[in-house]
Amino acid sequence: MEERRGNIKAENEMNINMKEEQSTLDWRGRPSNPNKHGDFQAASFVLGLQAFEIMAIAAVGNNLITYVINEMHFSLSSSANIVTNFVGTIFLLALLGGYLSDSFLGSFWTMLIFGFVELSGLILLSVQAHVPQLKPPKCNMVTDGEKCEEAKGVKGLIFFVALYLVALGSGCVKPNMIAHGADQFNIQTKKLSTYFNAAYFAFSVGELFALTLLIWIQTHAGMYVGFGLSAVAMAMGLITLVSGTLYYRNKPPQGSIFTPVAQVLVAAILKRKQICPSNPNSNCSMLQTQRFRFLDKACIKNEDGNNRRKESPWRLCSVSQVEKVKILIAVIPIFGCTIVFNTILAQLQTFSVQQGSAMDTQLTNSFHIPPASLQSIPYIMLIFILPLYHKFFVPFATNITGHESGISPLQRIGSGLFLATFSMISAALLEKKRRESALHSGKTISIFWITPQFLIFGLSEMLTAVGLIEFFYKQSLNGMQAFFTAITYCSYSFGFYLS
Repeated sequence: MEERRGNIKAENEMNINMKEEQSTLDWRGRPSNPNKHGDFQAASFVLGLQAFEIMAIAAVGNNLITYVINEMHFSLSSSANIVTNFVGTIFLLALLGGYLSDSFLGSFWTMLIFGFVELSGLILLSVQAHVPQLKPPKCNMVTDGEKCEEAKGVKGLIFFVALYLVALGSGCVKPNMIAHGADQFNIQTKKLSTYFNAAYFAFSVGELFALTLLIWIQTHAGMYVGFGLSAVAMAMGLITLVSGTLYYRNKPPQGSIFTPVAQVLVAAILKRKQICPSNPNSNCSMLQTQRFRFLDKACIKNEDGNNRRKESPWRLCSVSQVEKVKILIAVIPIFGCTIVFNTILAQLQTFSVQQGSAMDTQLTNSFHIPPASLQSIPYIMLIFILPLYHKFFVPFATNITGHESGISPLQRIGSGLFLATFSMISAALLEKKRRESALHSGKTISIFWITPQFLIFGLSEMLTAVGLIEFFYKQSLNGMQAFFTAITYCSYSFGFYLS
Protein backbone atom coordinates (compact mmCIF):
# COMPACT_ATOMS: atom_id res chain seq x y z
CA MET A 1 0.00 0.00 0.00
CA GLU A 2 2.79 2.42 0.94
CA GLU A 3 4.62 1.61 -2.30
CA ARG A 4 1.45 2.27 -4.27
CA ARG A 5 0.92 5.61 -2.54
CA GLY A 6 4.52 6.55 -3.29
CA ASN A 7 4.06 5.70 -6.95
CA ILE A 8 0.85 7.73 -7.12
CA LYS A 9 2.56 10.71 -5.46
CA ALA A 10 5.51 10.49 -7.86
CA GLU A 11 3.14 10.26 -10.82
CA ASN A 12 1.18 13.30 -9.63
CA GLU A 13 4.38 15.31 -9.17
CA MET A 14 5.52 14.31 -12.66
CA ASN A 15 2.18 15.41 -14.14
CA ILE A 16 2.38 18.75 -12.32
CA ASN A 17 5.93 19.33 -13.56
CA MET A 18 4.95 18.46 -17.14
CA LYS A 19 2.04 20.91 -16.99
CA GLU A 20 4.36 23.62 -15.68
CA GLU A 21 6.81 23.03 -18.53
CA GLN A 22 4.00 23.25 -21.07
CA SER A 23 2.65 26.50 -19.55
CA THR A 24 5.97 28.40 -19.62
CA LEU A 25 7.32 30.26 -22.65
CA ASP A 26 10.69 31.40 -23.90
CA TRP A 27 11.50 35.01 -24.83
CA ARG A 28 9.88 34.60 -28.26
CA GLY A 29 6.62 33.31 -26.84
CA ARG A 30 7.26 29.67 -27.80
CA PRO A 31 6.97 26.74 -25.32
CA SER A 32 10.10 26.59 -23.17
CA ASN A 33 12.66 23.82 -23.58
CA PRO A 34 13.74 22.19 -20.27
CA ASN A 35 17.22 21.62 -21.72
CA LYS A 36 17.72 25.30 -22.58
CA HIS A 37 15.49 27.27 -20.25
CA GLY A 38 15.08 27.56 -16.50
CA ASP A 39 17.00 25.98 -13.61
CA PHE A 40 19.88 27.73 -11.83
CA GLN A 41 21.47 29.01 -15.05
CA ALA A 42 18.44 31.25 -15.50
CA ALA A 43 17.76 31.92 -11.81
CA SER A 44 21.34 33.17 -11.31
CA PHE A 45 20.57 36.28 -13.39
CA VAL A 46 17.55 37.02 -11.21
CA LEU A 47 19.69 36.52 -8.09
CA GLY A 48 22.11 39.06 -9.54
CA LEU A 49 19.30 41.58 -9.95
CA GLN A 50 18.17 40.90 -6.39
CA ALA A 51 21.65 41.55 -4.97
CA PHE A 52 22.07 44.81 -6.91
CA GLU A 53 18.51 46.05 -6.25
CA ILE A 54 18.68 45.47 -2.50
CA MET A 55 22.13 47.08 -2.50
CA ALA A 56 20.61 50.19 -4.08
CA ILE A 57 17.47 50.42 -1.95
CA ALA A 58 19.15 49.45 1.34
CA ALA A 59 21.82 52.13 0.97
CA VAL A 60 19.02 54.68 0.60
CA GLY A 61 16.56 53.35 3.18
CA ASN A 62 18.94 52.49 6.00
CA ASN A 63 20.71 55.87 6.02
CA LEU A 64 17.73 57.93 4.88
CA ILE A 65 16.94 59.09 8.41
CA THR A 66 20.36 60.78 8.60
CA TYR A 67 19.80 62.58 5.29
CA VAL A 68 16.28 63.68 6.20
CA ILE A 69 17.41 65.11 9.55
CA ASN A 70 20.76 66.68 8.60
CA GLU A 71 20.01 67.99 5.09
CA MET A 72 16.20 68.17 4.82
CA HIS A 73 15.98 69.43 8.45
CA PHE A 74 12.95 67.43 9.58
CA SER A 75 12.62 66.64 13.29
CA LEU A 76 13.59 63.19 14.63
CA SER A 77 9.98 61.99 14.98
CA SER A 78 9.01 63.35 11.55
CA SER A 79 12.12 61.82 9.99
CA ALA A 80 11.38 58.43 11.53
CA ASN A 81 7.84 58.64 10.15
CA ILE A 82 9.13 59.59 6.68
CA VAL A 83 11.47 56.59 6.67
CA THR A 84 8.92 54.07 7.95
CA ASN A 85 6.22 55.41 5.61
CA PHE A 86 8.65 55.18 2.69
CA VAL A 87 9.62 51.59 3.47
CA GLY A 88 6.01 50.69 4.27
CA THR A 89 4.88 52.07 0.92
CA ILE A 90 7.51 50.01 -0.91
CA PHE A 91 6.12 46.82 0.55
CA LEU A 92 2.48 47.86 0.11
CA LEU A 93 3.11 48.58 -3.58
CA ALA A 94 4.40 45.01 -3.90
CA LEU A 95 0.71 44.04 -4.19
CA LEU A 96 0.44 46.27 -7.27
CA GLY A 97 3.54 44.67 -8.77
CA GLY A 98 2.22 41.17 -8.13
CA TYR A 99 -1.19 42.03 -9.59
CA LEU A 100 0.22 43.64 -12.76
CA SER A 101 2.60 40.73 -13.27
CA ASP A 102 0.10 37.89 -12.87
CA SER A 103 -2.70 39.71 -14.69
CA PHE A 104 -1.17 41.66 -17.58
CA LEU A 105 2.62 42.06 -17.90
CA GLY A 106 4.37 38.94 -16.67
CA SER A 107 7.24 39.00 -14.16
CA PHE A 108 10.04 39.90 -16.60
CA TRP A 109 8.37 42.96 -18.11
CA THR A 110 7.11 44.15 -14.72
CA MET A 111 10.67 44.05 -13.36
CA LEU A 112 12.10 45.78 -16.41
CA ILE A 113 9.54 48.62 -16.54
CA PHE A 114 9.47 49.38 -12.83
CA GLY A 115 13.21 48.85 -12.52
CA PHE A 116 13.64 51.91 -14.74
CA VAL A 117 11.11 53.80 -12.58
CA GLU A 118 13.22 53.01 -9.51
CA LEU A 119 16.38 54.04 -11.36
CA SER A 120 14.85 57.41 -12.33
CA GLY A 121 13.93 58.07 -8.68
CA LEU A 122 17.46 57.29 -7.50
CA ILE A 123 18.93 59.64 -10.11
CA LEU A 124 16.56 62.44 -9.08
CA LEU A 125 17.42 61.86 -5.41
CA SER A 126 21.13 62.08 -6.22
CA VAL A 127 20.64 65.31 -8.20
CA GLN A 128 18.75 66.94 -5.33
CA ALA A 129 21.39 65.88 -2.79
CA HIS A 130 24.08 67.45 -5.03
CA VAL A 131 22.44 70.77 -5.98
CA PRO A 132 22.35 73.26 -3.04
CA GLN A 133 19.41 75.17 -4.56
CA LEU A 134 17.21 72.09 -4.22
CA LYS A 135 17.84 71.79 -0.46
CA PRO A 136 17.23 74.06 2.56
CA PRO A 137 20.15 76.28 3.67
CA LYS A 138 22.84 74.44 5.62
CA CYS A 139 22.17 74.27 9.34
CA ASN A 140 23.35 72.22 12.32
CA MET A 141 20.31 70.33 13.62
CA VAL A 142 22.13 69.39 16.85
CA THR A 143 22.90 72.92 18.02
CA ASP A 144 20.40 75.04 16.06
CA GLY A 145 17.56 72.58 15.49
CA GLU A 146 14.72 75.04 16.12
CA LYS A 147 16.20 77.66 13.77
CA CYS A 148 16.82 75.28 10.85
CA GLU A 149 14.54 75.69 7.84
CA GLU A 150 12.61 72.54 6.95
CA ALA A 151 12.38 71.43 3.30
CA LYS A 152 9.10 72.82 1.92
CA GLY A 153 7.54 73.90 -1.36
CA VAL A 154 9.38 72.86 -4.52
CA LYS A 155 12.31 71.46 -2.51
CA GLY A 156 10.03 69.22 -0.47
CA LEU A 157 8.06 68.26 -3.59
CA ILE A 158 11.18 67.15 -5.49
CA PHE A 159 12.35 65.15 -2.49
CA PHE A 160 9.08 63.28 -2.06
CA VAL A 161 8.61 62.72 -5.82
CA ALA A 162 12.10 61.17 -6.01
CA LEU A 163 11.51 59.15 -2.87
CA TYR A 164 8.20 57.71 -4.02
CA LEU A 165 9.41 56.99 -7.55
CA VAL A 166 11.97 54.78 -5.82
CA ALA A 167 9.19 53.29 -3.66
CA LEU A 168 6.95 52.59 -6.67
CA GLY A 169 9.75 50.98 -8.66
CA SER A 170 11.18 48.91 -5.83
CA GLY A 171 7.74 47.82 -4.60
CA CYS A 172 6.73 46.46 -7.99
CA VAL A 173 10.11 44.83 -8.63
CA LYS A 174 10.51 42.99 -5.31
CA PRO A 175 7.83 40.25 -5.49
CA ASN A 176 8.62 39.58 -9.13
CA MET A 177 12.30 38.93 -8.44
CA ILE A 178 11.35 36.12 -6.07
CA ALA A 179 8.50 34.81 -8.24
CA HIS A 180 10.42 34.95 -11.54
CA GLY A 181 13.41 33.19 -10.02
CA ALA A 182 11.17 30.49 -8.53
CA ASP A 183 9.38 30.13 -11.88
CA GLN A 184 12.62 28.75 -13.30
CA PHE A 185 12.02 25.56 -11.29
CA ASN A 186 9.22 23.03 -11.13
CA ILE A 187 7.22 23.56 -7.95
CA GLN A 188 7.63 19.92 -6.87
CA THR A 189 11.43 19.89 -7.12
CA LYS A 190 13.82 20.14 -4.15
CA LYS A 191 15.76 22.78 -6.06
CA LEU A 192 12.99 25.27 -5.33
CA SER A 193 13.75 25.23 -1.60
CA THR A 194 17.46 25.63 -2.42
CA TYR A 195 16.61 28.64 -4.57
CA PHE A 196 14.76 30.39 -1.73
CA ASN A 197 17.82 30.04 0.49
CA ALA A 198 20.02 31.29 -2.37
CA ALA A 199 17.69 34.27 -2.84
CA TYR A 200 18.12 35.25 0.80
CA PHE A 201 21.89 34.80 0.46
CA ALA A 202 21.86 37.24 -2.49
CA PHE A 203 19.73 39.58 -0.38
CA SER A 204 22.25 39.36 2.48
CA VAL A 205 25.22 40.08 0.17
CA GLY A 206 23.43 43.14 -1.26
CA GLU A 207 22.54 44.39 2.22
CA LEU A 208 26.11 43.89 3.45
CA PHE A 209 27.64 45.93 0.62
CA ALA A 210 25.02 48.65 1.12
CA LEU A 211 25.43 48.85 4.89
CA THR A 212 29.22 48.91 4.81
CA LEU A 213 30.71 50.29 1.61
CA LEU A 214 27.87 52.48 0.26
CA ILE A 215 26.88 53.95 3.62
CA TRP A 216 30.53 54.63 4.48
CA ILE A 217 30.83 56.51 1.16
CA GLN A 218 27.60 58.41 1.90
CA THR A 219 28.97 59.42 5.29
CA HIS A 220 32.41 60.53 4.08
CA ALA A 221 31.97 61.60 0.43
CA GLY A 222 28.46 63.02 0.64
CA MET A 223 24.94 61.70 0.30
CA TYR A 224 24.78 62.63 -3.39
CA VAL A 225 27.69 60.27 -4.12
CA GLY A 226 26.00 57.51 -2.14
CA PHE A 227 22.67 58.01 -3.92
CA GLY A 228 24.51 58.09 -7.24
CA LEU A 229 26.17 54.76 -6.46
CA SER A 230 22.74 53.35 -5.60
CA ALA A 231 21.61 54.41 -9.09
CA VAL A 232 24.67 52.69 -10.59
CA ALA A 233 23.89 49.51 -8.63
CA MET A 234 20.29 49.54 -9.89
CA ALA A 235 21.50 50.02 -13.47
CA MET A 236 23.82 47.03 -13.05
CA GLY A 237 20.88 45.01 -11.77
CA LEU A 238 18.82 45.82 -14.86
CA ILE A 239 21.73 44.89 -17.13
CA THR A 240 22.00 41.55 -15.28
CA LEU A 241 18.27 40.93 -15.68
CA VAL A 242 18.33 41.57 -19.42
CA SER A 243 21.43 39.40 -19.85
CA GLY A 244 19.44 36.31 -18.88
CA THR A 245 16.62 36.86 -21.37
CA LEU A 246 17.55 33.88 -23.57
CA TYR A 247 17.48 31.47 -20.62
CA TYR A 248 14.25 32.38 -18.80
CA ARG A 249 11.09 30.32 -18.52
CA ASN A 250 8.31 32.94 -18.56
CA LYS A 251 4.85 32.31 -17.17
CA PRO A 252 2.34 34.24 -19.30
CA PRO A 253 -0.15 36.56 -17.57
CA GLN A 254 -3.59 35.06 -16.93
CA GLY A 255 -5.81 38.15 -17.12
CA SER A 256 -7.22 39.85 -14.05
CA ILE A 257 -6.59 37.60 -11.04
CA PHE A 258 -9.27 39.37 -9.00
CA THR A 259 -12.15 38.64 -11.37
CA PRO A 260 -12.17 34.85 -10.70
CA VAL A 261 -11.99 35.55 -6.95
CA ALA A 262 -14.91 37.97 -7.14
CA GLN A 263 -16.90 35.46 -9.21
CA VAL A 264 -16.53 32.79 -6.52
CA LEU A 265 -17.68 35.12 -3.77
CA VAL A 266 -20.67 36.36 -5.79
CA ALA A 267 -21.68 32.85 -6.89
CA ALA A 268 -21.38 31.49 -3.33
CA ILE A 269 -23.62 34.29 -2.03
CA LEU A 270 -26.20 33.83 -4.79
CA LYS A 271 -26.36 30.09 -4.07
CA ARG A 272 -26.07 30.39 -0.29
CA LYS A 273 -29.40 28.58 0.26
CA GLN A 274 -28.41 25.55 -1.77
CA ILE A 275 -27.05 22.44 -0.11
CA CYS A 276 -23.71 21.13 -1.29
CA PRO A 277 -24.24 17.36 -1.68
CA SER A 278 -21.71 14.94 -0.26
CA ASN A 279 -21.36 13.21 -3.64
CA PRO A 280 -22.54 15.95 -5.97
CA ASN A 281 -23.65 15.45 -9.52
CA SER A 282 -22.36 18.89 -10.19
CA ASN A 283 -19.26 20.83 -11.10
CA CYS A 284 -17.83 20.02 -7.68
CA SER A 285 -15.36 17.16 -7.34
CA MET A 286 -13.43 15.12 -4.80
CA LEU A 287 -10.44 17.41 -5.42
CA GLN A 288 -11.99 20.04 -3.21
CA THR A 289 -10.75 20.60 0.32
CA GLN A 290 -13.09 20.47 3.31
CA ARG A 291 -12.26 23.96 4.63
CA PHE A 292 -14.59 26.90 3.94
CA ARG A 293 -17.27 24.57 2.57
CA PHE A 294 -19.70 27.47 2.02
CA LEU A 295 -17.59 28.48 -0.99
CA ASP A 296 -18.23 25.07 -2.60
CA LYS A 297 -21.73 26.25 -3.44
CA ALA A 298 -20.17 28.43 -6.14
CA CYS A 299 -19.54 25.34 -8.27
CA ILE A 300 -22.94 23.61 -7.90
CA LYS A 301 -24.72 23.42 -11.24
CA ASN A 302 -28.39 24.33 -11.44
CA GLU A 303 -30.54 21.81 -13.27
CA ASP A 304 -33.83 22.44 -15.04
CA GLY A 305 -35.49 19.04 -15.34
CA ASN A 306 -33.24 16.77 -17.41
CA ASN A 307 -31.56 19.72 -19.12
CA ARG A 308 -28.79 21.67 -17.52
CA ARG A 309 -28.92 25.39 -18.05
CA LYS A 310 -25.79 27.21 -19.14
CA GLU A 311 -24.92 29.53 -16.28
CA SER A 312 -22.98 32.77 -16.13
CA PRO A 313 -19.41 32.59 -14.74
CA TRP A 314 -20.74 34.84 -11.95
CA ARG A 315 -23.10 32.01 -10.92
CA LEU A 316 -21.03 28.92 -11.73
CA CYS A 317 -17.30 28.61 -10.99
CA SER A 318 -14.68 25.92 -11.48
CA VAL A 319 -13.11 23.91 -8.67
CA SER A 320 -9.73 25.60 -9.24
CA GLN A 321 -11.34 29.03 -8.82
CA VAL A 322 -12.90 28.00 -5.52
CA GLU A 323 -9.62 26.52 -4.30
CA LYS A 324 -7.77 29.76 -5.08
CA VAL A 325 -10.18 31.72 -2.91
CA LYS A 326 -9.89 29.15 -0.11
CA ILE A 327 -6.10 29.42 -0.19
CA LEU A 328 -6.29 33.22 -0.17
CA ILE A 329 -8.49 33.17 2.95
CA ALA A 330 -6.39 30.47 4.65
CA VAL A 331 -3.10 32.40 4.42
CA ILE A 332 -4.46 35.57 6.04
CA PRO A 333 -3.67 34.39 9.63
CA ILE A 334 -0.08 33.60 8.60
CA PHE A 335 0.17 37.06 7.06
CA GLY A 336 -1.23 38.66 10.23
CA CYS A 337 1.12 36.93 12.66
CA THR A 338 4.21 38.46 11.02
CA ILE A 339 3.12 42.12 11.22
CA VAL A 340 4.57 42.69 14.71
CA PHE A 341 7.76 40.91 13.58
CA ASN A 342 8.20 43.55 10.89
CA THR A 343 7.45 46.31 13.38
CA ILE A 344 10.57 45.13 15.20
CA LEU A 345 12.51 45.36 11.93
CA ALA A 346 11.30 48.96 11.52
CA GLN A 347 12.53 49.81 15.03
CA LEU A 348 15.98 48.44 14.23
CA GLN A 349 16.18 50.57 11.07
CA THR A 350 15.17 53.82 12.79
CA PHE A 351 15.50 54.16 16.56
CA SER A 352 18.25 51.57 16.95
CA VAL A 353 20.29 53.62 14.45
CA GLN A 354 19.66 56.73 16.57
CA GLN A 355 20.47 54.68 19.68
CA GLY A 356 23.84 53.88 18.08
CA SER A 357 24.37 57.58 17.28
CA ALA A 358 24.33 58.33 21.04
CA MET A 359 27.06 55.76 21.70
CA ASP A 360 30.83 55.73 21.21
CA THR A 361 31.33 54.94 17.50
CA GLN A 362 35.12 55.20 17.51
CA LEU A 363 36.91 52.06 16.29
CA THR A 364 40.42 53.55 15.87
CA ASN A 365 41.84 57.05 16.31
CA SER A 366 40.81 57.97 12.76
CA PHE A 367 37.86 55.66 12.03
CA HIS A 368 34.30 55.94 13.32
CA ILE A 369 31.60 53.37 12.56
CA PRO A 370 28.56 54.95 10.80
CA PRO A 371 25.56 54.05 13.02
CA ALA A 372 23.54 52.85 10.01
CA SER A 373 26.29 50.32 9.25
CA LEU A 374 25.40 48.48 12.46
CA GLN A 375 22.69 46.74 10.50
CA SER A 376 25.41 44.95 8.53
CA ILE A 377 26.17 42.81 11.58
CA PRO A 378 23.43 40.20 10.98
CA TYR A 379 24.20 40.02 7.26
CA ILE A 380 27.88 39.31 7.89
CA MET A 381 26.73 36.47 10.11
CA LEU A 382 24.11 35.24 7.61
CA ILE A 383 26.57 35.02 4.71
CA PHE A 384 28.32 32.29 6.71
CA ILE A 385 25.27 30.74 8.38
CA LEU A 386 23.06 30.34 5.28
CA PRO A 387 25.43 27.95 3.42
CA LEU A 388 25.95 25.98 6.66
CA TYR A 389 22.18 25.87 7.22
CA HIS A 390 21.59 24.47 3.74
CA LYS A 391 24.62 22.13 3.73
CA PHE A 392 24.31 20.60 7.19
CA PHE A 393 21.06 21.47 8.99
CA VAL A 394 18.66 20.74 6.10
CA PRO A 395 19.98 17.19 5.39
CA PHE A 396 20.14 16.45 9.15
CA ALA A 397 16.57 17.68 9.75
CA THR A 398 15.31 15.93 6.60
CA ASN A 399 16.47 12.59 7.98
CA ILE A 400 14.34 13.22 11.08
CA THR A 401 11.28 14.96 9.62
CA GLY A 402 11.24 13.64 6.07
CA HIS A 403 10.55 17.17 4.85
CA GLU A 404 12.58 18.25 1.80
CA SER A 405 13.37 21.63 3.42
CA GLY A 406 14.42 20.11 6.74
CA ILE A 407 11.60 21.77 8.61
CA SER A 408 8.34 22.98 7.14
CA PRO A 409 7.94 26.66 6.19
CA LEU A 410 5.46 27.16 9.06
CA GLN A 411 7.91 25.69 11.59
CA ARG A 412 10.60 27.97 10.20
CA ILE A 413 8.32 31.01 10.55
CA GLY A 414 7.38 30.07 14.13
CA SER A 415 11.01 29.63 15.15
CA GLY A 416 11.90 33.03 13.70
CA LEU A 417 9.03 34.79 15.48
CA PHE A 418 10.11 33.23 18.79
CA LEU A 419 13.69 34.49 18.37
CA ALA A 420 12.57 38.03 17.46
CA THR A 421 11.25 38.48 21.00
CA PHE A 422 14.76 38.23 22.42
CA SER A 423 16.05 40.88 20.02
CA MET A 424 13.74 43.47 21.58
CA ILE A 425 14.59 42.28 25.10
CA SER A 426 18.27 42.81 24.24
CA ALA A 427 17.51 46.30 22.86
CA ALA A 428 15.61 47.27 26.01
CA LEU A 429 18.37 46.05 28.34
CA LEU A 430 20.96 47.94 26.31
CA GLU A 431 18.98 51.18 26.40
CA LYS A 432 18.67 50.88 30.19
CA LYS A 433 22.44 50.40 30.48
CA ARG A 434 23.18 53.27 28.04
CA ARG A 435 20.93 55.75 29.88
CA GLU A 436 22.21 54.81 33.33
CA SER A 437 25.81 55.09 32.17
CA ALA A 438 25.20 58.54 30.66
CA LEU A 439 23.17 59.89 33.60
CA HIS A 440 25.12 58.49 36.56
CA SER A 441 28.71 58.32 35.37
CA GLY A 442 28.68 60.59 32.30
CA LYS A 443 30.24 57.85 30.18
CA THR A 444 29.31 56.94 26.60
CA ILE A 445 29.36 53.18 26.16
CA SER A 446 30.78 51.48 23.06
CA ILE A 447 28.56 50.98 20.06
CA PHE A 448 29.49 47.28 20.06
CA TRP A 449 27.05 46.76 22.93
CA ILE A 450 24.33 47.06 20.31
CA THR A 451 25.55 43.95 18.46
CA PRO A 452 23.42 41.28 20.24
CA GLN A 453 20.05 42.71 19.22
CA PHE A 454 21.10 42.81 15.54
CA LEU A 455 22.61 39.30 15.67
CA ILE A 456 19.49 37.76 17.20
CA PHE A 457 17.18 39.52 14.77
CA GLY A 458 19.36 38.52 11.80
CA LEU A 459 18.95 34.85 12.66
CA SER A 460 15.25 35.43 13.27
CA GLU A 461 14.81 37.14 9.91
CA MET A 462 16.61 34.33 8.07
CA LEU A 463 14.11 31.83 9.45
CA THR A 464 10.99 33.95 9.13
CA ALA A 465 11.58 35.70 5.80
CA VAL A 466 12.63 32.60 3.86
CA GLY A 467 9.90 30.54 5.51
CA LEU A 468 7.28 33.12 4.53
CA ILE A 469 8.37 33.31 0.89
CA GLU A 470 8.51 29.53 0.51
CA PHE A 471 5.15 29.06 2.25
CA PHE A 472 3.29 31.65 0.19
CA TYR A 473 4.82 30.64 -3.16
CA LYS A 474 4.02 26.96 -2.66
CA GLN A 475 0.48 27.71 -1.49
CA SER A 476 -0.48 29.60 -4.61
CA LEU A 477 -2.14 28.01 -7.60
CA ASN A 478 -0.99 28.62 -11.16
CA GLY A 479 -1.27 32.25 -12.23
CA MET A 480 -1.02 33.86 -8.78
CA GLN A 481 2.60 33.23 -7.74
CA ALA A 482 3.77 36.85 -7.95
CA PHE A 483 0.70 38.16 -6.12
CA PHE A 484 1.01 35.60 -3.33
CA THR A 485 4.70 36.46 -3.00
CA ALA A 486 3.69 40.13 -2.80
CA ILE A 487 1.48 39.31 0.20
CA THR A 488 4.62 38.48 2.19
CA TYR A 489 5.96 41.96 1.44
CA CYS A 490 2.62 43.49 2.41
CA SER A 491 3.30 42.14 5.90
CA TYR A 492 6.44 44.31 5.96
CA SER A 493 4.30 47.30 4.98
CA PHE A 494 1.83 46.86 7.83
CA GLY A 495 4.72 46.37 10.25
CA PHE A 496 6.43 49.61 9.20
CA TYR A 497 3.18 51.59 9.28
CA LEU A 498 2.44 50.21 12.76
CA SER A 499 5.91 51.32 13.82
